[in-house]
Amino acid sequence: MSVISGQINSSELGFTISYKAILPEEQTGPYPILYLLHGLSDDDSSWLYNSSIARYASKYNLAIFMPQVHVSYYTDMHMGPNYWSFLTKEFPQKMKNSFNISGKSEDTFIAGLSMGGYGAMKWGLTYPNDVAGIAALSAAVDPYRIWQDDPGRDKIFKPAFGSKESFIGSENDLYALLKQVKKENTQPSILQICGTEDFLYADNLKFKEALQEKFSNYTFIEKPGDHDWTFWDQEIQVILKWIQEVTTKKRS
Repeated sequence: MSVISGQINSSELGFTISYKAILPEEQTGPYPILYLLHGLSDDDSSWLYNSSIARYASKYNLAIFMPQVHVSYYTDMHMGPNYWSFLTKEFPQKMKNSFNISGKSEDTFIAGLSMGGYGAMKWGLTYPNDVAGIAALSAAVDPYRIWQDDPGRDKIFKPAFGSKESFIGSENDLYALLKQVKKENTQPSILQICGTEDFLYADNLKFKEALQEKFSNYTFIEKPGDHDWTFWDQEIQVILKWIQEVTTKKRS
């Protein structure tokens, strides 16, 4: 595998922003794509520094892109830049222009941890026909509940979402997005993983019930583990294997 550290000039953001990529070295593309999203306290390099993702990825014919979104919570921020538009529109197009990767929905996967798990779910539920699979690790699926229980989140959530009242039913509310997904759509496969000691475990169990009602290609995995890199390093291996299985199934 080749590991790339890059920068792009974003018209959506109005500044230059960094990303990391892991690419197969075999000239057999176009490759399937995984957009791998970082958590709240992380950046585009965190997956590389805190897990063995580059080594694990060497087993798979998969291009992995890790964009930087700072503490935007994957939104077009109420007070800040349009990170969501950058992530879902501009960034994929620039990657396709630069690398030998597939532009097909059946070859496109989104995954992330914590805030990035929320971002992955948001991306897949907003554009269910554009992705083959969504994988969420220890996902912050209910920012409203977190905000209600921890007023100290104001400094992060207000710039991203505006207010608690405006969050409910908005394009940032995963439960609202889930209601809009039609069963007749070509549904992505979904993998949701959470540790039983994770502070977001109860939120993930609640969201599991909502997902099960709407998606047929859905898998939930729970096992002992906390909200940390020990757990995520272990489970990213499960996600990579799952992506291979979904890709093989869709092509058969």
